[in-house]
Amino acid sequence: MKYIILLVFIACITSIIVGYTIDVSYSQKLIGGGVLGLFFVFIPLFSYHRWKGRDIKDYMITKENLDKMRDNERRKK
Repeated sequence: MKYIILLVFIACITSIIVGYTIDVSYSQKLIGGGVLGLFFVFIPLFSYHRWKGRDIKDYMITKENLDKMRDNERRKK
């Protein structure tokens, strides 16, 4: 998975750089395709890869997590 993510990232960045450096009629399409690839392909793949196997409830603000944070603040003082 990490090689696919790396390949997509390199392809998107290359597309953006080539779009800026080469003066052809479709250079704006290269830049736009690179940006769309970053936002609609790379970022979701990267987010899925990094969050795989984690419990989302650990990162949500619930009553239990608020109580844990308050207890930690009391212990620090």
